[in-house]
Amino acid sequence: MINIEIDGKQIQTENGATIIEAAHQAGIAIPHFCYHKKLSIAANCRMCLVQVEKAPKPLPACATPVTEGMKVFTHSEQAVKAQQGVMEFLLVNHPLDCPICDQGGECMLQDMSVGYGGGHSRYHEEKRMVLAKDLGPLVSAEEMSRCINCTRCVRFGQEIAGQMELGQAFRGEHAEVMSFVSGTVNSELSGNMIDLCPVGALTSKPFRYKARSWELSRRRSVSAHDSLGSNLAVQTKNNRVLRVLPVENEDINECWLSDKDRFAYEGLNSAERLTRPMIKRDGQWQEVEWQAALEYAGNGLRHIANGAGAEQIGALATANSTLEELYLLQKLVRGIGSQNVDFRLRQSDFSADGKQQGAPWLGMSIADIGKADRFLIVGSFLRKDHPLLAARIRQAVKKGAQASIIHSVDDDLLMKVAHKTIVAPDALVDVLTQVSKALTAEKQGQSGSGEAAAIAKSLAGGERVTVLLGNFAQQHPQAAQLQALAQQIAALSNGKFGFLGEAANGVGGYLAQATPGANGLNASAMLATPRKAYLLLNVEAELDCANPQQAIAAMQAADLVVAMSAYKHHATDYADVLLPIAPFTETSGTFVSAEGRVQSFKGAVKPLGEARPAWKVLRVLGNLLKVEGFDQDTSEAVRDEALKGTDVAARLNNAIGGVEVKAIAAANGLQRVSEVPIYATDAVVRRSAPLQATADAAIPQAWLHSDELKKLGVQAGAMVKVSQGQGSVQLVAATDDKLPRGVARVAAGHAATAALGAMFGTITVERA
Repeated sequence: MINIEIDGKQIQTENGATIIEAAHQAGIAIPHFCYHKKLSIAANCRMCLVQVEKAPKPLPACATPVTEGMKVFTHSEQAVKAQQGVMEFLLVNHPLDCPICDQGGECMLQDMSVGYGGGHSRYHEEKRMVLAKDLGPLVSAEEMSRCINCTRCVRFGQEIAGQMELGQAFRGEHAEVMSFVSGTVNSELSGNMIDLCPVGALTSKPFRYKARSWELSRRRSVSAHDSLGSNLAVQTKNNRVLRVLPVENEDINECWLSDKDRFAYEGLNSAERLTRPMIKRDGQWQEVEWQAALEYAGNGLRHIANGAGAEQIGALATANSTLEELYLLQKLVRGIGSQNVDFRLRQSDFSADGKQQGAPWLGMSIADIGKADRFLIVGSFLRKDHPLLAARIRQAVKKGAQASIIHSVDDDLLMKVAHKTIVAPDALVDVLTQVSKALTAEKQGQSGSGEAAAIAKSLAGGERVTVLLGNFAQQHPQAAQLQALAQQIAALSNGKFGFLGEAANGVGGYLAQATPGANGLNASAMLATPRKAYLLLNVEAELDCANPQQAIAAMQAADLVVAMSAYKHHATDYADVLLPIAPFTETSGTFVSAEGRVQSFKGAVKPLGEARPAWKVLRVLGNLLKVEGFDQDTSEAVRDEALKGTDVAARLNNAIGGVEVKAIAAANGLQRVSEVPIYATDAVVRRSAPLQATADAAIPQAWLHSDELKKLGVQAGAMVKVSQGQGSVQLVAATDDKLPRGVARVAAGHAATAALGAMFGTITVERA
């Protein structure tokens, strides 16, 4: 530790710290613009100039390392005069448009000009003007004349997002921040540039001119999308969500937010919102009162339970539902006498049921991921499925960690990958088996050759090894075998093993017991052998299930489908009752993140129209069906009941036993490789207009290796007919020579591919 003095205050700080870091640690404010604790030092705004004893001139606090006995003066005459001089230069060209600037009330320049700016300007020449830039549908760069060239946005792209999409061109007063060759900013983390911009140069395009910051009410909340559990501030006006910002939490999302979490709110007020209960009578939908809709649903369920038997009732939910909703759903279904309840809609292998020793989870805290020195990531579209976890792993790799990838696609992870093996889906088990054997040999001092041996050598050389299974691996038809092998590899390398987690409440679904009982059917079995009645919670069967063809066929074969949804969707084709429920901003509830962190939140706005929180709807249904234990008054009471006597940490356990690893016959024909696109994962995201205008939300294409296209006699860019099961769609063919031969990459969970079958399996591609 080093002893220094700042403004007469004795401070101890770490060797290598800068003056600004030492000052912040001691609670002393130094004005700054370009400095940010998560970014590299640029020292190009000079606002943080301070006086250092024996130094001939003021020094930038952000770029000056502390030394033993150093004396710093942040508010001396010399320091303040230097800071005022810098402020005068910054304001020379700054436009006087504070009254119409979206940053008004939150602007660092505005705040600091009060303390360090002059009452008038000595500069009477014309101000410089910088033309607007089109950076895409999320980030607005309409007023680049406001830019003070702090380069925070440029450094964020390079250092955190992993791709330099913005840069600073030209010099002196001609310097300006711009994208390359007039390109848009397509990073899945681009919205953080808005937060980082200290002025009104980069602002939120969806929020532009909607409200002033002081008009907004703020509510803390938790992300309802990916499994990270990012902390949010939901900002509202006139009972509408107008903006979502990150709440800093170093243990979870640091100070960042993925674009999905930041802009999904635009889907909350979609024209497709379901605002009144509806019943289908004689093939026509009619709006009815809540009482009528609930009685219709209750009577229908009672009739089927008493007639065909309770086992003919099945309940399906998405993992974006809250803990309270999932708990009451399973309690209702079990109260009727059925064990058919599941939230794992995109899973295709359920052979681990009964062998899994607890709730599958991340296997460590989110913060621990950044401390690992070796990663093995199996079957994960990492950047798109888990943008902020990808950023943490990227930072670890920059500090010297090695990442190895086993997958069926070779997407650019924007970081150095030490070793990778890209194979067709049916070969993943074999590759993991080879790595496990190579690791055993490595431990015995026998080094092999080949990619599996290289991965094994990397893992064996690590002290803090992390093996992670992604969404693709969890949805794989041999998911249990992949899990057993990954667990084995982690044990052999004395590392940690975990699941990256598909959705906001993937762990919470297990804690809420929303999985089938001893004689119950899982999600796949419920759809393969159709039930007479289905209770759907937040489910859009054609987009949320592993096999949409099978799901729609099951719904159409049922006598009664009760759909609890925030939106009108294709359920109008197969449902009998539509019950409008509130999305996460309009209800209170709890999500349990991938790391097992239980986070409760309150509603930010009142439910739209006659929508009601789903836990209240389920509670009333329970009362109508005379099921005991449906008398809770608050969501907190439901949460406490769901977790009563549950030691959450003790319930988290990835261990699996009794899984036989066996090779499967090689597939005949093309194998489908499918991901759920980043902006197609759940109902709210799918309806966010700004997110649907991004490059990541483009209509899926059929990606094949160029050799496969040659065999088909098809040129890239031509239309092809893609068939699977009983359905077919027409897509544009595209070339990706990083794909293994024998596969076709066709996204799932998207309206353009919803007519196809299972996410895995053989698929036919032919000239259209």
